[in-house]
Amino acid sequence: MQSDADSVEAYLDSLPEDRRGPIRQVRDVVNEHLPEGYVEQMDWGMISWVVPLETKPDTYNGKPLCYAALASQKQHMAVYLMGLYTDGPELEWFRGEYAERGIKLDMGKSCVRFKQLDDLPLDVLGEAVGKIEVDEFVARYDATRGAR
Repeated sequence: MQSDADSVEAYLDSLPEDRRGPIRQVRDVVNEHLPEGYVEQMDWGMISWVVPLETKPDTYNGKPLCYAALASQKQHMAVYLMGLYTDGPELEWFRGEYAERGIKLDMGKSCVRFKQLDDLPLDVLGEAVGKIEVDEFVARYDATRGAR
């Protein structure tokens, strides 16, 4: 469910009551742990945290490089963690944290799906978001694109 909201607050206000609280809580965790240099904005119909074009202007699609995003979808809510899919140890660590807690991880290519907040360990999310500084994320992106 892609939103046409032009601001984060408008997006949050447009959500059904049962989704608004959980999405706000997840957003707060991301903002609390987000390394300096990423910017929150609406992009792709979701709340997104991006590397601004002023920092990384040459992206594959000319849009800010997305680090994380958050959305209310039709059947679930999802947090998108693109940083987990870079050449680093974060994905293995993330999967291990779920396994240690005995929580079933419902994960796609870059999204972690959850139907309720109990399905998403917020401490793990916060730590995952805080793991990759902007310069490291950009360097990993450039390495996958063959940039020097």
